[in-house]
Amino acid sequence: MAVGRLSTRAVTVLLAATVVGALLSVLAVQWCRVNGWTNPEQHLALCYSDFPLLFVERGLAGGAFPFIDHVPPEAVLEYPVLIGVVAGVAAVLIPGQGPTPERILAFHDVNHLAVILCWIGLVLITALSLSPERRRHALLVALAPGIILTVSINWDMWAVFLGAAALLAWGRHRPVAAGVLIGLGAAMKLYPLLFLGAIIVLCLRTAQWRTLTVTALGAGVTWLAVNLPFMLTQPEQWAMFYRFSSEREPGFSSMWLALAPTGWSGEKFSLISNGLFLLCCIGIAWLGLAAPQRPTIAQLCLLIVGCFVLLGKVYSPQFVIWLIPLVVLALPRPRVFLIWQGAEVFHWLSVWLISAKITSEGSFGEGHYFFETLYALGIVAHMGTLIWVLTLVIRDILSQPAADPLSGPVGKYDDAFRLPGLPRTLQRAPKREVADG
Repeated sequence: MAVGRLSTRAVTVLLAATVVGALLSVLAVQWCRVNGWTNPEQHLALCYSDFPLLFVERGLAGGAFPFIDHVPPEAVLEYPVLIGVVAGVAAVLIPGQGPTPERILAFHDVNHLAVILCWIGLVLITALSLSPERRRHALLVALAPGIILTVSINWDMWAVFLGAAALLAWGRHRPVAAGVLIGLGAAMKLYPLLFLGAIIVLCLRTAQWRTLTVTALGAGVTWLAVNLPFMLTQPEQWAMFYRFSSEREPGFSSMWLALAPTGWSGEKFSLISNGLFLLCCIGIAWLGLAAPQRPTIAQLCLLIVGCFVLLGKVYSPQFVIWLIPLVVLALPRPRVFLIWQGAEVFHWLSVWLISAKITSEGSFGEGHYFFETLYALGIVAHMGTLIWVLTLVIRDILSQPAADPLSGPVGKYDDAFRLPGLPRTLQRAPKREVADG
């Protein structure tokens, strides 16, 4: 018996591993579940979550439903609409009224359970997206330290699940479904929209104009269908996410923090960041069109999302979840994955220690710069190892063909259009590697 292309035994092992990871994620936040989410203790205990904070400060505890009920400007939820829907539904499920400790804990736990269910789906989708000889690598997603430690910080896992489902739909030759899932993911967090960039490059290379059109239309129509009712009924609330993203100053672990003393506005940082990201996208498109063999969609998605993360104004600790399934799909080297995850864990630790110092109002870590130094090292470790991972992906694109289970509608076509091959000086001889690293 099999589920799709997964045997019952494989599903059982993957579910068991993900349950272990989920239990570890609960254990990681247990101090806050028992003692509450207060400053600076929640940072020192390494169990911060946005769920309790937003439940209280965005009117959810008082019964307000995001993007439907009128709330004061300071209580508007600064997220895309589907996150507002998820948060509102979770709040409705909590009995009682007001921000009592019991209701705050219940809201956290309901949302934690929901992202765990998305996590389980993500692991199974990852396994289905891998070739049979690599299917065990889905265990890396089930037990990834980056997921265990950050999955309950925010709702990012919802978008990651939808994005992974979109890639699987693409690999199953269902471009309309892939577009719909990308649209839903973008209505949850914008980053799945970046997957369209990889699809555009692959369709250009194979001259699959109809496939590109239906996928893009599926994404656009779905995103609009989800957003339009809120755009019409609550335009100010709906626009908050986009306005906040444009105007906010550089935050968590951004390389732009080094330029914060210049006094530049958030809009100026956005302009520079977006401009550099656009240049990176042009470079990735050139690589995808000029490479000696067609890159995989996972390789291109990882390059695009990786550049987006590196150049963004904020790198919140949970953003690592965006990258984890893409790294597993694009780079068949578990040792590289584990080294990168080790650096991300160090970064995660440094973020909460510097946050503890900032929120302690002078009662923790004053009189020295140890935590600032640790935080700077954490940023360097995160950025350095991610650049290393992206470099390995580029090397693979240039040097060795990769079987792509997610080749999707373009897989049966020879390259119909691509740029002239890259100079031989940029191409490396294929390196003999063991598939599992």
